[in-house]
Amino acid sequence: MAQFGKTIATRKFTLSEATLADNFRVTAKRYPNLPGIYFLGTAITYKQFDQYVDSVAGWMTKHIGLKRGDRIAILMQNCPQWLIACYAAIRADLIVVPISPMNREDEIAHYLKDSNSKIIFCAQEIAEMVTKASKNTDVISIVVTNYATYLPENKKYELPEWLTAAAEDFSGCVKWHEVLSSGFTGEESKAAADDICALLYTSGSTGKPKACIHTHRSLVHNAMGLTFWHQVHPGDATFGVAPMYHVAGFCHVVTCPIYAGSSIVILPRWDRDLAAHLLSDYNVSHAAMAPTAVIDLLANPQLDKFDFSSLRRITSGGASMPEEVWNRLRDIMGISFLEAYGMTEAAATTHLNIPDDPRANCLGVPFFNTVSGVIDSTTGELLGDGETGEIIVRGPQIFQGYWNRPEATEEAFIELEGENYLRTGDIGHQLDGFFYITDRAKRMINASGLNVWPSEVENILYGNPHVLEVCVIGVKDAYRGETVKALIKLKDGSEGATNEKDIIDWSSQKMAAYKYPRIVEFVDSLPKSPLGKILWQELQDQENTRELNAG
Repeated sequence: MAQFGKTIATRKFTLSEATLADNFRVTAKRYPNLPGIYFLGTAITYKQFDQYVDSVAGWMTKHIGLKRGDRIAILMQNCPQWLIACYAAIRADLIVVPISPMNREDEIAHYLKDSNSKIIFCAQEIAEMVTKASKNTDVISIVVTNYATYLPENKKYELPEWLTAAAEDFSGCVKWHEVLSSGFTGEESKAAADDICALLYTSGSTGKPKACIHTHRSLVHNAMGLTFWHQVHPGDATFGVAPMYHVAGFCHVVTCPIYAGSSIVILPRWDRDLAAHLLSDYNVSHAAMAPTAVIDLLANPQLDKFDFSSLRRITSGGASMPEEVWNRLRDIMGISFLEAYGMTEAAATTHLNIPDDPRANCLGVPFFNTVSGVIDSTTGELLGDGETGEIIVRGPQIFQGYWNRPEATEEAFIELEGENYLRTGDIGHQLDGFFYITDRAKRMINASGLNVWPSEVENILYGNPHVLEVCVIGVKDAYRGETVKALIKLKDGSEGATNEKDIIDWSSQKMAAYKYPRIVEFVDSLPKSPLGKILWQELQDQENTRELNAG
């Protein structure tokens, strides 16, 4: 392990000049008869996958007239259509904008306006909301699909109604099958490694989600690196449960399996019984699963009826795995959970535990071609082993900046020894090359591995007619890791006109499920600075102290 001053660089491989489009074409040619996708009983070979991609790419460029660099948004749960639309955009040299289907109308409108997306691919259960959100945007076409499109006629598994629902008509929208049957075919991609291919959104401390600009180079690096690190082989089955719209799922489900030539076993949304069946039935060897999913899987009373002998790796980087669960997984399945660390700005991965020497509650060592260190957040001075400070990182996977946010981009980096490092905002230390996190410098809540910025939630809560002042903090949760709590001072006259449940119900209609507050507490006042700023840190510290005393 090489030392660079007090920063640490780990293993390396020669960087590729290929694009994600190149990776897909090569795999489709190498393994045309291998199932690229398994969807709840249906197998789609790489040859079929490639044909679908060609049809959608041709429709977007030759029928709709999209040009190189135009953006297309995808709003669906994990499904074959997500992968097809994504790789069609990549083949057509368009830019993919993944959006969580859990978002609500106003949130979706922000993504569409911010990215200037031209086409939306969405699932039919949110089609009406997406149509409303697309008003006054650059969207010129909305393609709607239903999940049952790729289900087998004879259902292999017991599925919820939202998965089996028949296709519906939506005014002004195009049906998925109309796109595939349009007769157009795509041209070969002309992109180079440094061309932009995806805008992956992350929440920002300003309260508005920001798009991280990623090139083929940054995403191909992590697709290759994760394949090498986790030893994903051609023909292996990779579990497609991590949300494809999230950076972790984008790497582990969308890009890594394609590079490796493995089959993607899709689970649209977490369901522990269905997950157990798929892991066993398809001999899954690699799975990126949030700690909450692992906890739920291990709690399945029917677990001993399934064969998980093919499963070599379970990994995740969104949230820390409780050590007790880490030990249970090892004892029950004989697998050590491989914790990782990263962020949207780094195409998911900057640190990973070593497979032969995994450690609980540890970020691991720097990823391939990655240099990382710890600095004093105030002075920028590099710190040594065991000294606590802000973790910084640089490598080929680091984003090119925030879309249309030059000031935020500048603030995200620090120059050190002539090199630009990404400031993670996380507080930790390193010991013998292994990195550990102790706190967060930024105000952020990690709920089930998904980042929730309190200021964004507060901005939405202020839209409630009864809310006068609000402060959002994080509360420890045995299942989600952290959950969202809102401390609210009501407007005069609102006492008795609303209650905690009303606020929670209202919030659930205004923001994604992982964001809205699960706990609401009404208060008479909120502590403020002399300038009138609500002292969120004081309230967070009070909550932390309360939890510590209760523990």
